[in-house]
Amino acid sequence: MTATADTRTMRERMLAGDLYIADDPELAAQNQAALDLMDAYNATTVRQGPLRRRLLEELLGDDVQIGPNVQLLTPTHPVEPEPRRATWEAAEPITIGDNVWLGGGVIVCPGVKIGENTVVGAGAVVTKDLPANVVAVGNPAKVIRQLEG
Repeated sequence: MTATADTRTMRERMLAGDLYIADDPELAAQNQAALDLMDAYNATTVRQGPLRRRLLEELLGDDVQIGPNVQLLTPTHPVEPEPRRATWEAAEPITIGDNVWLGGGVIVCPGVKIGENTVVGAGAVVTKDLPANVVAVGNPAKVIRQLEG
């Protein structure tokens, strides 16, 4: 697998959901910038509310509550050994609606959309889209309750 005929940057390929080289320098720099924002946020105290909010907005956006050890996993990898060994991967964006609560240890898999006001219980593994206004738990996550919207 090569990218010789494709003139897009690895970032453009990633955003399109196509295969890209995972250790591309531009992507590595953007990843480092996100890690720097995360470190800056983790170094703040509750008394630094405005700074904390600005850092989170720069890093994440919408009003989402994210518990400890939550994993948002966008990369996918080829099943075939050779492209995987050559560090090719693809990405599928995760979309999280406004006012979502992800409990501690939740794992959200590539390409998943979680509707607004949804609560995902601690330790759940979200492998498929979840609608708005529900509570979902388990592995894989399943809707157990409808919420009033």
